[in-house]
Amino acid sequence: MKSKLAAEFGLRLPLFAFTNSREVVVAVSRAGGMGVLGAVPYSADELAEHLDWIDAHIDGRPYGVDVVMPASTAAEAAQSDGAIDKSILQDMIPEAQRRFIDQLLERYQVPPLPDGVRPYSDLPSWVDALTRAQVEISLRHPIKLLANALGPPPADVIAAAHAHGVKVAALAGNVRHAQKQIEAGVDIIVAQGTEAGGHTGDVGTMVLVPEVVDAVSPAPVLAAGGIGSGRQLAAAMALGADGGWSGSIWLTAAENQMCPAAVKDKLVAATSRDTVRSRAMTGKPARQLKTAWTEAWDAKDSPGTLPLPLQFMATSDAINRIHYHAAHTPTSRAHQLLGSAVGQIVGRMNAIRPAA
Repeated sequence: MKSKLAAEFGLRLPLFAFTNSREVVVAVSRAGGMGVLGAVPYSADELAEHLDWIDAHIDGRPYGVDVVMPASTAAEAAQSDGAIDKSILQDMIPEAQRRFIDQLLERYQVPPLPDGVRPYSDLPSWVDALTRAQVEISLRHPIKLLANALGPPPADVIAAAHAHGVKVAALAGNVRHAQKQIEAGVDIIVAQGTEAGGHTGDVGTMVLVPEVVDAVSPAPVLAAGGIGSGRQLAAAMALGADGGWSGSIWLTAAENQMCPAAVKDKLVAATSRDTVRSRAMTGKPARQLKTAWTEAWDAKDSPGTLPLPLQFMATSDAINRIHYHAAHTPTSRAHQLLGSAVGQIVGRMNAIRPAA
């Protein structure tokens, strides 16, 4: 399958694989696509460690890094001289949300984490002060692509990437955002339909991709949302895209050690109707597995979700507890709350398969 973008990157297939798993990045790139490591879950030091590992195992094949640098978040109020005061953000979380979360965990018998269990961070790297360190580390490695998941990166970040010979991609859910990103200097638009996992707009891939292709031509466009088979990649190309951007399908890859076994089991069992676009995860609309957790946040008695990054900070302890006890505590009902960002392609994810 030929495309101009595949030729520029030296790919056998014009398939780009977003994943938080370094093992999947390597497997996809070595198989002829391009793995793109999602940096959000990692501190700057952890990201450096993962990129060093990728460099040592990828046999010189091209790969990329995906960061999240939204145009604005509530974190701006807690930022000074490039540093974040997390205590200010914690004070911005209303008591109603804290009480709602406590009651939900009690209802589903989810106890605190045991001593010694290391939780994931309550402030992932999707605020400017934290993400810039990730960008700097990424550009010290031989990456070929820097992608931003929420709009165009700042102008100086785009300039820095170009100075290192690195192309810049940005995700867009409508034509206006895609045009804005091209004007900002972005090289590649990822037109992401509403059926995709994670943060999405509300327009379907079949409609969105040709609209964006026509609006930003001759800039290359990757189609995202519902890309999980060769037929779907071919369909994306027929719509005018230069390739496909995939994400959800790699959650159940055999190499993916970042996706817990309990989550993989739920994903394998799910159908394409078992997802919902909800603000329960981050405060921004994001498609995820439909669970008792999403239903509670979208119910009439919910206190409502908070803006990015406050929603994640408010719920991070709960999410850590849910994941731990779903895997380790049979007496807990945490499994009913356990979820994951995932697109409607989950209906095709019916087995654990090697990434290649």
